[in-house]
Amino acid sequence: MSNSVTMTHSSGLTTQGKPTSFGALAGMLLLLCSAVNAQDDLPVLNLDTPVRMNFSGSWEKDFGRSDKWEDELNRIMSMRQEQAAQQRAGISPISGPAVSLGGINLNPSRRSENIVNLARLAEYISRQSTLSIVQNRNEVRVERRGEAPLICGMETGPIETFSSPHGAEACGWDRNQLVFEISLPDDLHITHQLSVSSDGSALRLITSIQSGDTIPFTLNQAFNRYQAPPDTFNCIQTISRGRVCSQRTPLD
Repeated sequence: MSNSVTMTHSSGLTTQGKPTSFGALAGMLLLLCSAVNAQDDLPVLNLDTPVRMNFSGSWEKDFGRSDKWEDELNRIMSMRQEQAAQQRAGISPISGPAVSLGGINLNPSRRSENIVNLARLAEYISRQSTLSIVQNRNEVRVERRGEAPLICGMETGPIETFSSPHGAEACGWDRNQLVFEISLPDDLHITHQLSVSSDGSALRLITSIQSGDTIPFTLNQAFNRYQAPPDTFNCIQTISRGRVCSQRTPLD
């Protein structure tokens, strides 16, 4: 029985008696270097700075894909009337969030009035047709015309942004979704949920308003990214004169 012999050949390395040319060896080295360079080009995961979706930009409401508060109110009122009819017929309503809307121990007229008020408040809060969002490594800031901005940090966990006898606000990240929760007197709660599409072209804002233990009134708004024109006015807030604006100069 003959043994396999590994030999050295002047033309290059040999394996099991089979010569390997310098050209093949050079190709192997080139592939190895390419793999190393490809690894160097990969982004390094920084656990101190969690990856977040990019919400920054100017956003314009898509009215065709956004809820209309009147339609949503009519839908809820229809559900309430249907549940009331089922209760009069002795049919137990299906358990779930909608049950509280037609509870037999509640005053129907007051409950209807409350739903209408929530719907009008939701429409007022969601009246903006554009949003401007600024985001950096430390925070995200949602600017809304006529309303205080929504500001949240980038860290993980709930963040209390303010608290006073007049209300409190907290924010946080639910995976790639940004959530703001606002508590106001009289057991009124407002929730804003923002999410952006994977390609960064569309934004969704879900606003829910709840009073006590009632079912929330919810509006879904869709926004598209757009190129906002430059702001030609410079405005400041003063104590004596309120909001004062002046036209920007090229040096501003």
